[in-house]
Amino acid sequence: MKFSINYNDSKSLARSGKITTFHSEIETPVFMPIGTQAAVKTIDPAYLKSANVNIILSNTYHLYLRPGMELIKKAGGLHAFMNWDNSILTDSGGFQIFSLAKLNHISDEGVEFQSHLDGSKHLLSPELSMEIQRSLGSDIIMSFDHCPPSILDKKSIDEAVERTNLWTKLSAKYLNEHPSYYDWNQAFFPIIQGGVYTDLREKSATALVPLAKCGIAIGGLAVGEKKSSMFNIIEFLNTFISKDQPKYLMGVGRPTDLIKSILLGVDMFDCVLPTRNARNGQLFTSAGIVNIENAKYKESFAPIDSSCSCYTCLNFTKSYIRHLFNIKEVLGLRLATIHNLAYYSDLMNQARREIKNDNFAIWSTEYLKKMRSCPGM
Repeated sequence: MKFSINYNDSKSLARSGKITTFHSEIETPVFMPIGTQAAVKTIDPAYLKSANVNIILSNTYHLYLRPGMELIKKAGGLHAFMNWDNSILTDSGGFQIFSLAKLNHISDEGVEFQSHLDGSKHLLSPELSMEIQRSLGSDIIMSFDHCPPSILDKKSIDEAVERTNLWTKLSAKYLNEHPSYYDWNQAFFPIIQGGVYTDLREKSATALVPLAKCGIAIGGLAVGEKKSSMFNIIEFLNTFISKDQPKYLMGVGRPTDLIKSILLGVDMFDCVLPTRNARNGQLFTSAGIVNIENAKYKESFAPIDSSCSCYTCLNFTKSYIRHLFNIKEVLGLRLATIHNLAYYSDLMNQARREIKNDNFAIWSTEYLKKMRSCPGM
C-alpha cells in the first residue's frame, strides 16, 4: 500500500491525498461504506463501482461466524466471493465481540464469547483474527483491539490499553510469520485506544506508532463521550501520529463530525449511519435530514434534494419514495441508500476540492454554520 499527500489546506490540518492498493486508488479524505457481511445492504457491487466507491469495509467477526473463513478462502478470497475488485478494509472483530456477543471471559489470550447467532462458544485471539483476515484477503487489515465503552472507569480503560498494546504486537508478529495467501500485500493498521484520557492515549500511541508501517487508526471514540472530548483526543494525537501515513477515525459518521475531523487531519472514515438511516427513512440533504415517512411529503413531487444528481434524485420524487416506505417495498430502501451514499460521496468530493483550492477552512466554517440548525447532521 502506498499513500501520498497531494494538497494541504494552509489554514487547517486538512489534506487530500491518495491511497494505492493492489485493487484500487482511493482519494482521501474518504468515507468507506459498510459491507459488514460482504454486502452493502440493498446495493450491488456494480452500482457501487458506478458511484465511484473505491473501498468498502467488511467485518471479521461476522464473516468468521457466517459463512466462515474456509469457504471464503475456497472462493478465492472476499473480493472474488462478492465480485468486488476494488479495495476492502476489514475490521478485526473486536468491537463487535464487545457490542454484540455475550462475553464469557477476556484475557491476554483473547476473548471467549458466545455467538449472537446460535450461542456457540468461540475464542477469538489476535492470531485468529489475523488468520481470518489473511483468509479474507482484505487490502487493509485492522489490528485486534479491546474497545471499552466510555462509561468505564480510568483503571479499566488503562487495562484495555495494555491489552490492546499486547494484542497489536501479537497481531503484527503473526502477520510477519504468515504471508498473504493471495497475489497482493495486505496493509496493517494498529488501533490507538485510551478513551478520553490524554495520558492513556499517549501511552497507546507511543506503543503502537512504531508498529504502524502503512497507516494507523483512532478507535474507542463516538462510543458515548462528549463531542468536544472526541475532537480534543483527535487533535491531541496529532503530536504522535506520523503525517506521512493515512489516519483513520473509526465509527464516526455524522456529516458535521466528518468535516470537523478533516480539519484536524483525518483521512479515512466509516460508519453505518448513511446506510442504516436510509433504511429507516432518514435522508441526508443539503438542507438537513428529511424523514421521508412524514405526512408532509405525501404530495411532494420534488426530489429528495434538488442539488443532488444521484439516480434517486434524478428519477423519483419524495412522494413516491414515501409511498414505497409505506408499503414496505424494498425498492424504497435501495433508493434511499443510493441517495445517502451519494450525499456522503459528494461531501467528500467537495472537501477534496476545497482542500485543493486551499479554501477548506473557509468553506467548512460556512458548511458547519449552515448545519448547526439541522438536527442529526
